[in-house]
Amino acid sequence: MASSTQQLIDIVRANRDSGRGGVTSVCTAHPIAIEAALSLARERGQLALVEATCNQVNQYGGYTGMLPADFVRLVRDAGGDPSTTVLGGDHLGPQPWRGGAAEDAMAKAEAMVADYVRAGFTKIHLDCSMRCADDPEILDEATIAARAARLARVAESVRGDAQDVCYVVGTEVPPPGGMGAGHAIAPTAPEAVLETVELHRRAFAQASVAEAFERVIAVVVQPGVEFGNEEIVHFDARSARPLADAVAALPGLAYEAHSTDYQRPEAYAALVRAHFAILKVGPAATFALREMLFALEAIEAELVATDDRSGLSATLETVMLDSPGQWQGHYDGDAATQRYLRRFSFSDRVRYYWSAPPVARAVSMLMHNLSRPLPLPLISQFVPQLYDAIRTGAVAADPTSLCRANVRAALVPYADATAT
Repeated sequence: MASSTQQLIDIVRANRDSGRGGVTSVCTAHPIAIEAALSLARERGQLALVEATCNQVNQYGGYTGMLPADFVRLVRDAGGDPSTTVLGGDHLGPQPWRGGAAEDAMAKAEAMVADYVRAGFTKIHLDCSMRCADDPEILDEATIAARAARLARVAESVRGDAQDVCYVVGTEVPPPGGMGAGHAIAPTAPEAVLETVELHRRAFAQASVAEAFERVIAVVVQPGVEFGNEEIVHFDARSARPLADAVAALPGLAYEAHSTDYQRPEAYAALVRAHFAILKVGPAATFALREMLFALEAIEAELVATDDRSGLSATLETVMLDSPGQWQGHYDGDAATQRYLRRFSFSDRVRYYWSAPPVARAVSMLMHNLSRPLPLPLISQFVPQLYDAIRTGAVAADPTSLCRANVRAALVPYADATAT
């Protein structure tokens, strides 16, 4: 049987030729979201692709506190079978250290990439698009490509003899935090894609890793989709047609789409037909998790005495206000608006705080308080989307199962669209 990485390569290249089939890339570090993604892929007989970003996981712990090897263990403990699960590193590059000099940031990025590959990550997205403190205001494409090739050379130097590693290049994704209100999102111009690929091809050759370029399977481009705090830009297949047609000039390559969260189900099938073989989902998974946890807190308020409740929402608010670095600058407006966005924004900056000890304790208490048969009238009131599934026994009415099921529901349209 082919390795999971070779299966990924085969799926992407088959899509490039046929516009059919693909892979859902679930980019999350939350155990429940990972469990939901893995169980859905397993049930559908599909390849699972779970990714961590350079900000989430790196040699200094990232915002999750996890090293690359820790993330691998997390996925394996959640049921990630190495034969059917690919581990990906997303946006690997100098981004976490861009506030310093480029050479220092790149040295740290090299160490990070080496740790990812040694830990068992095999799908590596190289992203060196962020300018560092001593870079020009506009970082030219040739420099971006040269830095990506430098990281590929490190990955190649540390990968095991029997370790398949494939790469994704390209950087045309919106800035962290999503689009701002009123911003237009246009698909990448075909000529820009061709230039990106050619520059990377040359850079890999100059870095003496030309063979590794043959294992570049996709290029990240903008299909014309995005979301903001309250807005969604929906996919328009007609405007993306030139980009879809341009894949014919990219031997062996298809596209990877970022920021596909919250699209209509039919959009994912259209994206796959347009040769977006890898569909990345990020905040939508933890948005669904947060949505269920808040619903469970509402149920808790009906069943548990005030002094014994988890206080989850209040704890989150306190922690986010005490440590505002992960949301400040992303949420504009007055205090009331910012409070609303901290809780409900599509960009889901809450996801940065689930591992904070006070928040983790509040979640644990919530789960403990509801470790009982939950009354159907309250399920109908606060979790109507799962009411029928609970009544038929398809979903258990315990808090963890409900959280997992809500995340799963957010991922089902991806699984449907990427099925062959």
